[in-house]
Amino acid sequence: MNGRTVLERFPAGGPRGSWPAEEFAQARRLEGLAAEVVMDLASDMFLVVVRRGDAAGDAAA
Repeated sequence: MNGRTVLERFPAGGPRGSWPAEEFAQARRLEGLAAEVVMDLASDMFLVVVRRGDAAGDAAA
């Protein structure tokens, strides 16, 4: 995934009305990360990603 770091993966077939990937991404945004959810069609998974440089530990000290 060009220039992105995957923080977590969630199966697309979760329980109806459940949005665990969105909830995880929201919690990361509250921590200051620019997390977003994308769909990986090949694996049928939702991925929570951040752009490189936005992930903890990626910034130069």
